[in-house]
Amino acid sequence: MPITSKYSDQKIETMLAEIAAVLEKHESTPELSLMLVGNIATNILNQNVAKGQRQAIAKTFADALAASVED
Repeated sequence: MPITSKYSDQKIETMLAEIAAVLEKHESTPELSLMLVGNIATNILNQNVAKGQRQAIAKTFADALAASVED
């Protein structure tokens, strides 16, 4: 069963393009870009998710990331 997002593809694509433009503007390396994305994810979890749920959501996020990466 496909996962349906409550966000439009257009909104997601627009935001991704804007973020990519910032990384390109600053000539970010893949390593720096991944570090920034990781820091953003950590900040979102720590600031917006209850303490008791953070580890489970982080694990689910990490599993989804690993599943989405091509071998």
